[in-house]
Amino acid sequence: MRTPGFWYGSGGAAGAALGWALAPLGALYGLAGRLRMAAGQPERAAAPVLCVGNLVAGGAGKTPACIAVAEALRARGIAPVFLTRGHGGRERGPLAVDLGIHDSAAVGDEALLLAAHGPCWVARDRAAGARAAIAAGASVLVMDDGFQNPGLAKDLSLIVVDGAVGFGNGHLIPAGPLREPVARGLARAGAVVVLGDDRAGVERRVAGALPVLHARLEPVEEARALAGRTVLAFAGIGRPAKFFATLEALGAHVVERVAFADHHPYRPEEVMALIDRANALGALPVTTVKDAVRLPESLRALVRAVPVRAVWQDPTALDRLLAPLLTGLPTGVPNG
Repeated sequence: MRTPGFWYGSGGAAGAALGWALAPLGALYGLAGRLRMAAGQPERAAAPVLCVGNLVAGGAGKTPACIAVAEALRARGIAPVFLTRGHGGRERGPLAVDLGIHDSAAVGDEALLLAAHGPCWVARDRAAGARAAIAAGASVLVMDDGFQNPGLAKDLSLIVVDGAVGFGNGHLIPAGPLREPVARGLARAGAVVVLGDDRAGVERRVAGALPVLHARLEPVEEARALAGRTVLAFAGIGRPAKFFATLEALGAHVVERVAFADHHPYRPEEVMALIDRANALGALPVTTVKDAVRLPESLRALVRAVPVRAVWQDPTALDRLLAPLLTGLPTGVPNG
């Protein structure tokens, strides 16, 4: 779905009124979530489960944060395995992602990004996915999303928050971006990760209840070649505006911005239309790496993907959170 602007404060008084008008539906959504969380007992995996989740619907930066957590684990000599639902893919799993075989239509875009950084399992049933990954040799699981999934117990949950917009207008879906009330979500979390400058006052809201880690999304070195280039930017992510702002910060001249819904499945004809439009403007068509894996394979070489990575402000703060969970874990590379 395309993120409604009023969720994050645009639309003025009319947007605020719409949020309040939809609040009763948000209350029903919240009730359904509470009942779902209360149903049954979460399964405890035979290995530590680190969940990288959020409290809003998309756009917080979970996947780059997940990869950064995995890199921190590797720095400690631990070889993590990713676990994800495979949103947007047809495979239900449990399934080990193979980059030589699977595409985004099969396993979703996030699974492909994760699998480029380490072993990754897709499973709609998170507990079954954990069992399969552990049977294949996983000694620690890093779960992308699933914080609100009640099937699998989490040993540590990191809540990722976009510092630019925080928790939005504070309403539950569809009145706002929240999957659950902030206080209830934070009560189950181990720490909050603020991505980017904390312009929304997230740390102040957490108010010492949880550790707050800070990180930023930083384009990789090769992306700096876009400085001074004229580009047509398009993105189908939770908050396309974040990508457009990244390009501007790089020094690119963004002549056109095209936003699609999160996880948008690109058709060949619409990608060619974007390429043709860029050519007419004398611009380079650019998109995110998450979008790039959803482009038709025959057209990917005609579009520049802009990779970013999450960089911790204080890596030792994350190490302190991870250390109690990892004592005694084997080191080495898992076979799945």
